[in-house]
Amino acid sequence: MIWLRIAGCMLVTASCGALGILKARQWQAHRRMLEQLRRMIYLLRGEILYAMSPLDEALERVGRKTDGPAAAWFCRVAERLKQQNGETFARIWREELDRQAKTMLLSARERTELAEFGEHLGYLDVGMQERTIALYLEQLDLSIGFLREHEPERTRMCTCLGIMGGLFLSVILC
Repeated sequence: MIWLRIAGCMLVTASCGALGILKARQWQAHRRMLEQLRRMIYLLRGEILYAMSPLDEALERVGRKTDGPAAAWFCRVAERLKQQNGETFARIWREELDRQAKTMLLSARERTELAEFGEHLGYLDVGMQERTIALYLEQLDLSIGFLREHEPERTRMCTCLGIMGGLFLSVILC
């Protein structure tokens, strides 16, 4: 009987510790997602400003050069733009962003900023598009900087809280 209790306590502690580690990895994946999005926006800026590509071609090229959920999202936006169903770019951008929201690991504020970026990107001249991209890149850099600054302490905190929570539950249950 005592061995069952010990085994149960060990399993509870291990599973809670694993949950803490999972939460810490989500924090890291969130930062990596923002960094990938920043790289893609830089590529998009190059396609628009230097290659003078139309928006649908620029989005498609950037989507093909990169991988991950954001790349698939860029390609879907480009496909819908090429269909020319009379929808505005901002609407297509927002709909595809909402469809891809869970796989992109963005906070609500970051999704709002990205949606607003799409609203201002599609209808302006090249100079305004350049300024819009620069403003969004600044917002991304601030978010990435915050995540980088707090990542070590959050990672440590999530891991420790998971393990300590498991130990606490083990003591309570036994």
